[in-house]
Amino acid sequence: MKPTISIGTQSFEYLREHNYFFIDKTDFIKEWWENGDAVTLITRPRRFGKTLNLDMFKCFFSNQYSKREDLFRGLSIWKDDKYRQLQGSYPVISISFSDIKGGTYQDTRDGIIATLAETYREHSHLLQGDSLTETEKQYFNSFEEYSKYPQKENPVTDTTITRALKDLSYFLKRRYGKKVFIFLDDYDTPLQEAYTNGYWQELTSLIRALFNSTFKTNPYLERAILTGITRVSKESIFSDMNNLEVVTTTSNKYTTAFGFTETEVSDSLELMGMNSKMEQVKFWYDGFVFGNRADIYNPWSITKFLDSGELKTYWADTSSNKLVSDLIQQGTPKLKMSMEELLAGRVLETGLDEEVIFEQLPQKKGAIWSLLLAAGYLKIVDWNFDNQTGKYTYYLRITNYETMLMFEEMIENWFSADDTSYSNFKDALLQGDLDYMNQFLSQIALKTFSSFDTGKQPSEHAEPERFYHGFVLGLIVDLADRYHITSNRESGFGRYDVMMLPQSPNDKAYILEFKVFNPRKEKNLTETVQNALEQIKERNYDMELISNKIPKDKIIHYGFAFRGKEVLIGS
Repeated sequence: MKPTISIGTQSFEYLREHNYFFIDKTDFIKEWWENGDAVTLITRPRRFGKTLNLDMFKCFFSNQYSKREDLFRGLSIWKDDKYRQLQGSYPVISISFSDIKGGTYQDTRDGIIATLAETYREHSHLLQGDSLTETEKQYFNSFEEYSKYPQKENPVTDTTITRALKDLSYFLKRRYGKKVFIFLDDYDTPLQEAYTNGYWQELTSLIRALFNSTFKTNPYLERAILTGITRVSKESIFSDMNNLEVVTTTSNKYTTAFGFTETEVSDSLELMGMNSKMEQVKFWYDGFVFGNRADIYNPWSITKFLDSGELKTYWADTSSNKLVSDLIQQGTPKLKMSMEELLAGRVLETGLDEEVIFEQLPQKKGAIWSLLLAAGYLKIVDWNFDNQTGKYTYYLRITNYETMLMFEEMIENWFSADDTSYSNFKDALLQGDLDYMNQFLSQIALKTFSSFDTGKQPSEHAEPERFYHGFVLGLIVDLADRYHITSNRESGFGRYDVMMLPQSPNDKAYILEFKVFNPRKEKNLTETVQNALEQIKERNYDMELISNKIPKDKIIHYGFAFRGKEVLIGS
């Protein structure tokens, strides 16, 4: 009998009680327990089972779930008597920051207080009996009162916030005689919002104090797990936490605890009578790599496919990807060209720093690639270690077909808000409609190009040319199904800017050359266009196309000339 797929359920108890579809990840409990780390930070992309796993941990360890062996009967962990005895034996604090997404610092601060209030509410049984003094009971209730009335005369102080989980640990330790486990999910959600909305410094100061009190100087803490998408820099919030074990996507710990392995996916397809779909599923959704373990699948996409039987961009559609989109769109020309290489299916060679320093994302070399790796949009296909420099070099690709479609749609959306459909630009380019191409690109330049992006003078490093190069590549990226698009490759006696090699013999080929107006050599943009076209001829860029048996009369040359926000295209 096929099990029911419960989409979006993050309650372990609910899934088990209703016998819904569930992949057994209880070996993760064993592995974590045996490792014995005091505080573990685990980063994985969104929708990879972090919340469900932490809920499973709560159900296993919490004394509020004692005698709930029914939840674990039949699972891997229940085969070992040692762990049967461990189930339901500790006080547990389970907390999530997933809903803390304030647009201002005050909104986020109030959100933290509301979350703490909810956590205290889950332990309201402590108010019964005499384990708490009357003063402690008043303190216990203060979070609830403030969360309901944030404008009250005596607001919760920063000190009260930062001590809240330590104090709750103390109350539980005193009641049950055992130190507590603390499980914190989505620890970095408010931090990402703080960076996006401009209150990073204020929030990190509060979070740093909260984490230090909860996880570093808490004498009532037995062990803890934090999960998130990114490893936020130690200097930001984890200062002085020398007891922190960090497990990122490059670590070899817990490699199969999050996401589905290929065997788990294959078995699930067989269970649902969909064995024949394995090859398609692998093409769309395989590709995640954790540590030395490849062939990891995103659980959200797999469960959605198992439920619907349709191949779609399920995981990619669960987030706006605004931070990633903004960083790429506003990034340097070199970054845009690197994205073009990735979208063409090629490998990016780069260094990585897995400690994300949000303030440095726009400037620090490799920071954006580290973020994209942590978020699951890129994967490591290989790496090298240089014994002389002591540095690693990583080789990255876009994770899978689903992710590739997400990036293509992201780039399309940059231009979709314009009144003139950007897709018409592609048609105009293929049809030789110079009037429309000039009209469209001029409108875009005036509306969206900053003077910083475009520049006004040719530079030694040709940064303005690279900017326009990357921009136009973004416009034509989804022609990849008809053309093999390459850039900065040698042909003839030099390097062309962009070449479009048709996959069909019925289509024409195109060479695009970009030039920024040089007042020392040219009177106007018309001369700049002509110089671009002459360069194509003089350096024989057609050679590669001719070697691919493209007739001379089917090769079209375009010269793109730029001066600040002025644009002129000729052929």
